[in-house]
Amino acid sequence: MRPPPTSAAGVSLSKQQLLRIRRCIPPVWRNAAPAQEPPPPASSFSPASSLSSILYSCTAHRALRSGEQVHARAVTLGLGAHPSVLPKLASFYIALGDLPAARAAVERAAGKARAFPWNLLIWSYAGDGLWKDVIMAYDKMVALGVGADRFTYPSVLRACGELREVTIGRKINQRIRRTRYDPDMYVWNALVGMYVKCGELGDAQRVFDEMSVRDVVSWNTIVSGYALVGMWGKAFELLQRVPGANVVTWNAVAAGNLKAGKYDEVIRLLSQMRNGHGPGVDSVSLLIGLKACGKSGYLRVGRELHGVAVRLYFDRLECVVNSLITLYSRCGMMSCAELLFRMCSDWSIAAWSSLLAGFAFMDQVEEASLLFREMIGSGVCPNDVTVLTMLSLVERFGHLCHGRELHCYILRHGLGGSRLLQNSLVDMYSKCRRMRASQIIFDRMEYRDKHAYTSLILGYGMQREGSVSLELFDEMIASSIEPDHVTMVAVLSACSHSGLVTQGQLLFAKMYAVFGTAPRVEHFSCMVDLYCREGLLKMAEEMIDKMPFQPTAAMLATLVEACLIHGNTEIGEQAAKKLLAMRTNNPGHYKLISNMYISAKCWPELAKVRSLMSTMELTMIPSHSLLESYHDVCLLEQGDFFNHGAHCYLSDRITDTDSSSCEEVKCSEAFGG
Repeated sequence: MRPPPTSAAGVSLSKQQLLRIRRCIPPVWRNAAPAQEPPPPASSFSPASSLSSILYSCTAHRALRSGEQVHARAVTLGLGAHPSVLPKLASFYIALGDLPAARAAVERAAGKARAFPWNLLIWSYAGDGLWKDVIMAYDKMVALGVGADRFTYPSVLRACGELREVTIGRKINQRIRRTRYDPDMYVWNALVGMYVKCGELGDAQRVFDEMSVRDVVSWNTIVSGYALVGMWGKAFELLQRVPGANVVTWNAVAAGNLKAGKYDEVIRLLSQMRNGHGPGVDSVSLLIGLKACGKSGYLRVGRELHGVAVRLYFDRLECVVNSLITLYSRCGMMSCAELLFRMCSDWSIAAWSSLLAGFAFMDQVEEASLLFREMIGSGVCPNDVTVLTMLSLVERFGHLCHGRELHCYILRHGLGGSRLLQNSLVDMYSKCRRMRASQIIFDRMEYRDKHAYTSLILGYGMQREGSVSLELFDEMIASSIEPDHVTMVAVLSACSHSGLVTQGQLLFAKMYAVFGTAPRVEHFSCMVDLYCREGLLKMAEEMIDKMPFQPTAAMLATLVEACLIHGNTEIGEQAAKKLLAMRTNNPGHYKLISNMYISAKCWPELAKVRSLMSTMELTMIPSHSLLESYHDVCLLEQGDFFNHGAHCYLSDRITDTDSSSCEEVKCSEAFGG
């Protein structure tokens, strides 16, 4: 029999065997120090730490299959809820974008998990803007008995603010108050921000006052909250108390005042920001200030801001350049606006649109048309906003040839599907009295809103086809489209131009009772025009006297003109006195009153009117017409081809009575001439 094998410890190797092994060892190992006996495994070693390390490696390398195998092994070993394994599992699935798997892994741990894995899940939902999932994860976390910490609340409170869930936010606030530790700055700021977004400024102010320490985020949040709801006095009061308020806080208040139309307040805030005690201005401050100057016409202040932009090198920013172009355009300095545009090294679509909007604001239709052609020739493709700007300018002046060019451009470049452009085309053709083209575009629209209906109703009304306008209005109501005040102006105007007195009265009565639209001065003006056109002067006078608004000069002029046409001097004289008391700068109003007094042979009153015109230094502005040919639009003064005998309707019906006549002799005698 063979002897039993000896143990490894008792084996002795021959010299030849040792030399053979030495030749196989690398040279680096030969010179190394003798290896120490490896220590026995530490008692703290566990499979959980190994799984955690492997999961970390799988996350770094985005190894989905390997990570799932480790997950399966952890579940098999009962380590799925281990404090060192569960966070790594959640991080692994979150990194791979598999949020349902991450949530399943965290929820499987039930109440054994700590707050950290839940925080990872909540942060990932918040990062993706999944605010409802943030609330659901928090509710599940609390239901399982997992205590939320100071890292949980900021994201959950932000979700409440985004969803305007103030009820849930208040419950979280009460839960925070019941905790033994004092919330840190992030939680306090999140509470203030949640209440501000939900519009609960009283609660936001209460939490803000309870804060023992406030940082710049706290002040910015509460100041912006008051500015957001238009409480500028309170916002500015807090702004004065902000210790070392930064430019962001000041910009928030300035932007709020700009939105409310308080342009003087914006200029004052910018002035305080620029002085020695203010935080200074940045590009956002300059944009706010330039917009305020453009809307209010403060050219001098705008030039100062232009100088500040140059000194701070902000004049190279595209947004600042576009704001400067808009400023100079609105202040009537198109040469400066165009010079800034030509100085740009790179003309973007925004720069082209800004200059086009400037020409449109100044009613320079030919210059805008040339710039639009230059824009297309330079290879820049206009967007919807640019085309809308041109269409609005064309429809304002009735330039049909330019409108047709724009329509062709829209069709060639596939912009015809835009609802805004379709509405603008309907409006353009309606105002150019091309109702067939307007109706074709309207019929081809997939979705017809109240803007399209209003344009068509107004167009047919201008053509004195009031019955068609009323049919369109009924069709609009049948389509469950609620009319607004603009639509009511259009349909009342259509009744006025077509002499539909009864229908106009019924619609005016149904405005508030049926459609819920309170009558404005424009609607009363339409009714006055309706009565005046039909010779119902007493009803027009009663409408003016009983309406809850002060009559406009145009409304009184309409009544005076109707009285002149129908020979009612009594009502006309009362309306003329009210019109003269307004001291308007429109010479046509005074000529209208003069003609009425001449017709009634009231020479002393005529002398007073002429004397008033002389005192106010008012002179008649010659009227002009736009004669549109196939290729161009020509401007013609009134005396070029037409005599003074041309008549139109209502206001154009008045003939020039300055020709020599026996009545004029008496008029001269009244002046003592």
